[in-house]
Amino acid sequence: MDIKSPYLIFLGDEPEETHAKTGLGIAYWRPELCTGQYRLPGSGVDLGLPDMTPAEARAAGAATMIWGVAGVGGTIPEHWVATLFDAVDAGLDICAGTHASLTEVPGLAEAAASKAVSLIDVRSPPPDLPVGTGAKRTGKRLLTMGTDCVVGKKYTALAIAQEMKDRGWNSDFRATGQTGIMIAGGGIPIDAVVSDFVSGAAEILSPDNEADHWDVIEGQGSLFHPGYAAVTLGLLHGSQADAFVVCHAAGRKYVEAFPECLLPDIPTLIEQTIVCGRVTNAKIRCAGVSVNTSAMNAGERESYLNELSELTGLPCVDPVATGVAAIVDYLDENF
Repeated sequence: MDIKSPYLIFLGDEPEETHAKTGLGIAYWRPELCTGQYRLPGSGVDLGLPDMTPAEARAAGAATMIWGVAGVGGTIPEHWVATLFDAVDAGLDICAGTHASLTEVPGLAEAAASKAVSLIDVRSPPPDLPVGTGAKRTGKRLLTMGTDCVVGKKYTALAIAQEMKDRGWNSDFRATGQTGIMIAGGGIPIDAVVSDFVSGAAEILSPDNEADHWDVIEGQGSLFHPGYAAVTLGLLHGSQADAFVVCHAAGRKYVEAFPECLLPDIPTLIEQTIVCGRVTNAKIRCAGVSVNTSAMNAGERESYLNELSELTGLPCVDPVATGVAAIVDYLDENF
């Protein structure tokens, strides 16, 4: 999947930032790829980018209009459809992660073909993915592993990849979810892959590379999630992670939306990840813990992270409040 940049971020008339996480993520992590934003009357979201129509963005050099908001139920609201045709008419590719495919919009595929532009559904995995082989690949790989969903796996992976880049390391962020794919400009939506081929998809996502190269792979789900553990395990096996970083939300006691399923403690998750990861990499090790401590004050955060570090013997950070330098230091010294 290849998404051409620069981008025009479409925000529709969405009033709340909570439904614009894709747009916000791209503007935060890849501002250099953003030409502008397109907002309809009533929008309450502002990415701090120039406001442009599709035609104005194309004239300014934009190549793709990114669907930066989540419609209700993953649908494409009827009153937004005209914008899609405006973008195609302007000569922009369109990239979206909606559950409803862009090709389901009547006439849009034909219009895109006539303008020689692409409609990119990031929820659609590439065809003919192979079964994983387990064959050892060159290069180094780090995978983020969560105690649950929505605990910062994407943010942590992006932060680590950026810290590596800032130090001049040879590294790449490898996206496995729709927002990550749009930020990276490519990737594989791993939760849309048939289970038999998840590990094979992960192998393709992080192929052979130079000996000093790091692939920082965005994790999905949790080994302890009753619904999504299969995706997590396949990604772990296919990634052949040399290092993994545990991600957690401080204070969370049970799997989100599953109150009968208690979360594992962090040492248990580390132990289980190593046991499962050794199927394809006998030398897999944990390189740190990344925690969302946003509900804590500075003193509580410091005490919590220090205690967790003493418990695990590993660097423990909040990627927003403290940064991830301590984890990359650990990688530098131990891998």
